[in-house]
Amino acid sequence: MKESNLYIIAELSANHNNDFNLAVKTIEAMAKAGADAVKVQTYTADAMTIDVKDEDNPYFKPKESGLWKGYRLYDLYTEASMPYEWQPKLQKITEDLGMEFFSSPFDIKGVDFLETLNVPKYKIASFEITDIPLIKHAASKKKPMIISTGLAEIEDIELAVQACREVGNDDITLLKCTSQYPATVEDANLLTIPDLEQRFKVKVGVSDHTMGSIVPIVAVSLGAKVIEKHFILDRSLGGADSAFSMEPEEFAEMVKAVREAEKALGEVVYEVTEPNKLRRRSLFVVKDIKQGEIFTEEHIRSIRPGHGLAPKYYEIVLGQKAMQDIKRGEPLKEEHFSS
Repeated sequence: MKESNLYIIAELSANHNNDFNLAVKTIEAMAKAGADAVKVQTYTADAMTIDVKDEDNPYFKPKESGLWKGYRLYDLYTEASMPYEWQPKLQKITEDLGMEFFSSPFDIKGVDFLETLNVPKYKIASFEITDIPLIKHAASKKKPMIISTGLAEIEDIELAVQACREVGNDDITLLKCTSQYPATVEDANLLTIPDLEQRFKVKVGVSDHTMGSIVPIVAVSLGAKVIEKHFILDRSLGGADSAFSMEPEEFAEMVKAVREAEKALGEVVYEVTEPNKLRRRSLFVVKDIKQGEIFTEEHIRSIRPGHGLAPKYYEIVLGQKAMQDIKRGEPLKEEHFSS
């Protein structure tokens, strides 16, 4: 059986809820659900924004709507960030379970820290796709780059891809992403996936924030080789990303579905096996004919099974002389009408 070329990423993100043991249990559940890799996020609140408590400042005041309503950015990132000291421990646990461990860095220091762990690849989040210095620094490590495009226009993607290539890194995967939390199927626009592949000559995938499996399944049918989904032990645990994360059983069902979708794609085949050829129509003698008689429409018909000549010879045979006696029910052969 052909080995799967799909790379399925379980995103831990903020679903550790600042509890190391919960993070470990979640990673164990990811392995059981069939993930190929665990992705975390490497940042501090100060790497993401600044701490401004002035309520009159319109840029850093608490959010007035959406999933993170009431949060200041600094407080949100303080709550959601994963302590750096956890990451080497979680890396070992992940690798012992047979999965890869890597991360999304959000600043230069994050990249340098992850280099000490020798992570196998880097993921650039949608919100950071315009941070060209960050992308260049990560890409300069000559490891595969996975870049989400949820907050990017064509020009932004061009610059991000160019940044990787400028430092000699052409191992790039672009993920179609809808940066809504949760996202709707109607906004998935998955036809973008083959366009990304053709336009930028890169590998492609999807980072999905919808609540089901349909988007990953369709993405695979359109050429996606990477599937990324947020993972949580139980949405009732709450947390910054809980509302758009898959629980273990849901994730496992998604993994099964996308791998079956990949199998269904197969390869380009126009061949018919010999046993199946016999299931097609062919020319049979349907009325006894004597040697020297002329074949007419009364003598031959195109019927199943496929042991006789192909129906394309029907008009060629009509009007020919039978070279021998042939009984009704015999498949027509070339020697029956030509010497």
